[in-house]
Amino acid sequence: MRIGELAALAGVSTRAVRHYHHLGLLPEPARLTNGYRIYGLRDAVELARIRRLCELGLSLEEVRDVLADDQGRDLREVLAELDADLARQEREIHLRRTRLAALLAQERLHPDDPVSEDMAALFGKIPAAPAGLMAKEREWLALLDTTATETDRRQILDLLGPMADDPAFVARVQEVYGRIDELDDPADPRVPELARALVGLVPPGVPGTDLAAADLTDGSFARVVLADLSPAQEAVARHALKLLVERTPG
Repeated sequence: MRIGELAALAGVSTRAVRHYHHLGLLPEPARLTNGYRIYGLRDAVELARIRRLCELGLSLEEVRDVLADDQGRDLREVLAELDADLARQEREIHLRRTRLAALLAQERLHPDDPVSEDMAALFGKIPAAPAGLMAKEREWLALLDTTATETDRRQILDLLGPMADDPAFVARVQEVYGRIDELDDPADPRVPELARALVGLVPPGVPGTDLAAADLTDGSFARVVLADLSPAQEAVARHALKLLVERTPG
């Protein structure tokens, strides 16, 4: 048989046959004087075996291991590993489909809604806002949910979860944030008052509030958060950070 006939018989492409030769999966056959490869039934058997193993999900490297005679890995061992990997993927797909079902059940979807399950639970307790500080805070939390370490992410959720469970506290946050949103001048005389109101929303002992003012504002995340605010909002935030440092027991 010529290479095209072999490929057609085994149901693969001639390119795949040449690739298997290159990888050493399929031994090179004898050649005629004109250089053409000539294949026999044994080559077709080997090629069909390679195809079947690949269709099960084995990588070409694993196929080579299985077919490597005495030096090869036991087929049962390779298939058991493959089965375990597929079971893991199946569990992950189930979890993802469960999350997708929850998202699809929502009447309205926002680009920041596909967060982790526990962050989504937190979002469910916080009223969504189309704009302003409430909307920005939701964006920041979604960003941290994606980029923070698991320890920091868990700390954020443990801190904000109990607050979000208190409707009165959530209403107070909305009221303070709404008043800050109304500012359009960083020199507005209401800035100090609103900074104090903002600090009043931060429970004593929150991690990070015992640092110097420079430490609280010089971190990369803090810098980009401050830059994301309007000038008037930033003035309130910076004043509030100074008040937090002053509130810390010496």
